[in-house]
Order: sequence, then C-alpha cells, then structure tokens
Amino acid sequence: MSISAKWLNKVKWDEVGLVPVIAQEVGSNDVLMFAWMNREALARTVEIGQAVYWSRSRKKLWHKGEESGHFQKVHEIRLDCDEDVVLLKVEQVAGIACHTGRHSCFFQKFEGSADSGEWLTVEPVLKDLAPGAGGGPAAIAAAPAKPKRVRKSIPKPVDSDKTPS
Repeated sequence: MSISAKWLNKVKWDEVGLVPVIAQEVGSNDVLMFAWMNREALARTVEIGQAVYWSRSRKKLWHKGEESGHFQKVHEIRLDCDEDVVLLKVEQVAGIACHTGRHSCFFQKFEGSADSGEWLTVEPVLKDLAPGAGGGPAAIAAAPAKPKRVRKSIPKPVDSDKTPS
C-alpha cells in the first residue's frame, strides 16, 4: 500500500507529520490507549488489519503487540469532525493494552478537589510484563501486586445408580 494513497490526504497531519490516535475496545467501548501515527503507520494498519503506531521516543514504526503478543485487531477506523484525530475500534488480544500489564492505559482516576485531589490506581495489573515485552523495569516495579485468583475445584458428581462394592 502506498503512503501517497489519496485517502491519506484527508487526514490533517501535524507539523511533523503525525496524527493522534485513540484505541477503543469494540464492544465495551473502553478507551484503551492513546498513541501517534504517521502516514506509513496508518497505511500499514489498514493493510494488515492490526494497529501500527509511530513511536516518538524510538522514532520508528511500532506494531502493537510485536514484543508482548498483545496485538490490536482493527475492526473500524474513524476520523473526527476536524479530521485531525483518528479513532481505532479494536479487539485487544489477551485483554492487555498497557505496558504496565493493565487492560487500559487510563488506570489512574482523579479523586478529590482542586486543593487536595490525588490520582488513585483503580485497575489491577492483569499480567506482569517482562522488560522487552512491552513492560519495563520501572513500570513493573511501580505496579501494585496483582490480585491472586483462586480456582475452586468442583467435585465430580457421584453416579447414584452405582453403589460401591
């Protein structure tokens, strides 16, 4: 796919050739993350049906999930009324969008007043991500311990027609 495709010209790219992108989960409509795309990233996203972003820190294309396995299957792409923000409606593979191992990057909620407010963590870590797999030492160290899930075993039903011999 060409990055000079006519449909790409409708997007209002910023002065460095980027557009902000919001990833929203299909079904729940949860906002999962915010990122950036350049023309090549948007064209590649359309081509492969998975989210590809532009990493401003690494200055290269970033295929979401390439290290962690938490790909985003794109179901729909929308452009806002000003044509300067892209919305991806995605299926989040494995349910984890954030490099901290959470469902959404928006896991901190403001509570309180302008004078005494604070940011509270309101979503648990679903999976600790190893460095290089979408998580980093700082993200993992700062993340609260994930809640333990207990599996209850259900005893097998006894066949009442058979009596033990």
